[in-house]
Parts: sequence; C-alpha cells; structure tokens
Amino acid sequence: MAGQRIGYVRVSTLDQNEKRQLEGQVLDRVFTDKASGRDTARPELTELLRFARDGDTVVVHSMDRLARNLDDLRALVQNLTRKGVRVEFVKESLVFTGEDSPHGKPHALRYGSLF
Repeated sequence: MAGQRIGYVRVSTLDQNEKRQLEGQVLDRVFTDKASGRDTARPELTELLRFARDGDTVVVHSMDRLARNLDDLRALVQNLTRKGVRVEFVKESLVFTGEDSPHGKPHALRYGSLF
C-alpha cells in the first residue's frame, strides 16, 4: 500500500501567502505553520511528526521552510527517515529516504551552504 503525500508549509508572518509554496503538488494533507523557523517548536510541525507513517512522503517547498539551521534540519530529516518517511524538497530537487547512499541520508546535508 502506498503512503500518503503530506505537505508542510511555513510562513513567518500572517500576511505572507502560504498557498504558492506547494502549488501544483498533489497532496493528501497539508500542515501549515505561521511562525518563525528559529526553532522546531511549531504546532503544525509537531503534529506532522506525529502523523507521518512508514511509507508516507513529506513534501516541503524548500529546506529553509522546514528549518532555519543545519542542526535542526538534519534532526528533522533523520527523525522522519528513521520512521520510513521519505522527505522531498521541491526547490532543491532533493529527496531523502534514509537509504545508505550519500544522497539518501541526512548526513549529505553537511555538504555546502544551505541558507
């Protein structure tokens, strides 16, 4: 059985338009935070982490929408991939699955500048 495609959207201010971030993506459910990305204490992100299951795919517009620093980004991606959840970043055209390859594991995030 194929898992769900789950979107995660974050905007920093209430007046920003969150609709365009995952425009055109076919998603079963979307979690949207209107909060700073300075840390991972965001209600919809917390709910997404509880909701996502083995076989699901989490789709995020770009890495900076999920986390604003490399440590948080790596921890979030590792948390998800350990549960069997695939993580896709649309803007960067990156997919993390937890597979044992340089591009499949979150340790690949240590290469290059992200933000």
